[in-house]
Amino acid sequence: MSERGQGMKTILKFNQKKLFLSISILILGLFAFLLFLFLNQTYSFYIPCFFHKITGFYCPGCGITRMLLSLLHLDFYQAFRWNPFLFLLTPLFIVYGGAYFLYCLYDREAPKLPNTIWNILLIATIVFMILRNIPFFDYLKPTFIK
Repeated sequence: MSERGQGMKTILKFNQKKLFLSISILILGLFAFLLFLFLNQTYSFYIPCFFHKITGFYCPGCGITRMLLSLLHLDFYQAFRWNPFLFLLTPLFIVYGGAYFLYCLYDREAPKLPNTIWNILLIATIVFMILRNIPFFDYLKPTFIK
């Protein structure tokens, strides 16, 4: 076999132990998520935001549980109203997380996001948290739309 053909085989080979571990974690995560959905539908069980309970201010993550449940029901507008910042970042997290998973599965070094991007995300998160607690920006608070 040519050297080029041999190189293709090594590129496409993935780590079976990591695949098994990933599938196991996915099944456990799915089970935990289904249990949470059952508790939520049966007992209206929500995870409280301790930051909001203690300080009275909304953190950048307030409304994320309800946002995810709205996304599950394909109610995108309501999901946006629960947490617009994380709603807009969700596609980025999915794409980056999927690419990172594939790189790890094939035992390749995953590309890292530059520190500049992490710094921008951190600053945007802090600005979002400050703005959603100012009365003029009430529309950024977690809101239920009927």
